[in-house]
Amino acid sequence: MDFEPPFQGTCKTLLQNPTRYHDKLSDVDQCELPVIDLNNLNFGHTEREKIVHEVAQAASQWGFFQVVNHGVSQEVVNNMQYEQKRLFRQPFPKKVENNLLNLSANSYRWGNPEATCLKQFSWSEAFHISTTEIPTMSTEHKSLRSTIEAFVKTVSGLARSLAEILAQPLGIKPIYFEENCPARTSYLRLNRYAPCPFSSQVYGLISHTDTDFLTIVYQDQVGGLEIYKDGRWLGVKPNPEALIVNIGDFFEALSNGIYKSIKHRVVTSQKVERFSVAYFYCPSYDVVIKSCGKPALYRQFTLREYKQQTQIDVQEIGEKVGLSRFLL
Repeated sequence: MDFEPPFQGTCKTLLQNPTRYHDKLSDVDQCELPVIDLNNLNFGHTEREKIVHEVAQAASQWGFFQVVNHGVSQEVVNNMQYEQKRLFRQPFPKKVENNLLNLSANSYRWGNPEATCLKQFSWSEAFHISTTEIPTMSTEHKSLRSTIEAFVKTVSGLARSLAEILAQPLGIKPIYFEENCPARTSYLRLNRYAPCPFSSQVYGLISHTDTDFLTIVYQDQVGGLEIYKDGRWLGVKPNPEALIVNIGDFFEALSNGIYKSIKHRVVTSQKVERFSVAYFYCPSYDVVIKSCGKPALYRQFTLREYKQQTQIDVQEIGEKVGLSRFLL
């Protein structure tokens, strides 16, 4: 099909090199993430304090949780699914053009053409869209733009509310996020995971942690998201009513290790494609991230420093090292 990236050719080359062979993926147990009903925020101080406790507990014990009654309507979700499918059905040569959506260079990404082993290769494609670019998206994709605007309008407010809830037990003032995470610094990623004939050996998205404060994800009901908890991988059961929230590296550093940014990955399916949308709640490039507790576990750093170090690590060893580079 003309819309598929050249996954097959890249993977076959890697599979044929026995010195760079990746261990087969094994079956994992399924888990249900903690589910938090945000509607209870409207029922007074006692209920709000209960939610603050539930969110903080999930962030510290799991690093992941789900929220229901989150404010994103089913209509917006359905529209997003429809528009995503239309977008990813564009011919591959057209998708790699930098002006398809009038976005910045390299907004469209697929796999990892420079991978030297399967561990570094992701059988997926994605559009990375900065929130500042949404108003200037091509008028040819007007319905996609309006759908993304509706999604981001709600999810950005949700991210800020959750960040403020998580800040409360740490003694961090809610205004911290208003001052350091302006709307223009966050971004959206539209993901598609194509059916994979090598599904027992190739990841849809390789193991990683997120850099931001919070990530909010809508995933379809195909499944494939796995998290690393207590020394083993667990598959996350899809919940059609929920959005998934996970802690990023910056919140782990800010909380002085109380909240956990844990590794996660996506496994592929042999026959079914999977779609998801992720919103990344980020600070400005030069905001200083400083651990709130003493003694501090991590030295202070900025997003700019963190990304520069990540680029160095990827070039030198093929993967992100993450917060361990910033331990004191």
